[in-house]
Amino acid sequence: MSAEECLICQAPLEYLERQEEMECYYCHAKVWSNSRCVNGHYVCDGCHEKIGLRVIRRHCLETQSKNPVAIMQELIRSPHIHMHGPEHHVLVGSALLAAYHNAGGTIDLPQALEEMERRGSQVPGGVCGLWGACGAGVSAGIFVSIITGATPLAGENWGQSNRATARCLEAIGKIGGPRCCKRDSYTALLQTIEYTAELGLAQMEKPEKICCDMSERNNQCIQERCPYYTAGN
Repeated sequence: MSAEECLICQAPLEYLERQEEMECYYCHAKVWSNSRCVNGHYVCDGCHEKIGLRVIRRHCLETQSKNPVAIMQELIRSPHIHMHGPEHHVLVGSALLAAYHNAGGTIDLPQALEEMERRGSQVPGGVCGLWGACGAGVSAGIFVSIITGATPLAGENWGQSNRATARCLEAIGKIGGPRCCKRDSYTALLQTIEYTAELGLAQMEKPEKICCDMSERNNQCIQERCPYYTAGN
């Protein structure tokens, strides 16, 4: 299993201080972006996550698991869920929605997953470093917004969704960078499982321990500094 970088040539990615207009290798859309591979290839978020989002929705509709971490671990085995990428901004919230529903949460799951995909897909790739708000944490906040019916004009549930995101970002930030979409997603899931239970909304399940086996796919893996790192994988 090789490390992932550019989807076209596997070369390392580079991040620019200022956005430049780039053309997507696949759909030829012209998009302003801070990232490209060192050979100049650029893949827009829509093309990067296109098939992966279908995989996420289908699995979340079919699973009976009450454990969003287990749901995520099943999903990331798909070749269409890349090591890093904006599909995680939908994956986190979708795994939470499925587990929440299976744990007795009252939601229309198909409708909720569609809304999660719409909102999560609006969070660009790379925001963890460029905005200071990891998309995995934002996805968790979207989950809470959906299950509580929060809007910009809401009261308590407006606060709940913002506190959910803040709680996830605090935990993600404490571990430190560089980014790892798997590490950040695991952290956001664990924080949100606890927070949802504290709100009295549902008691989802969680594993006693998370052992990540994807270190070799991540050129920036922080290894022993990561709480989920498993030596030898």
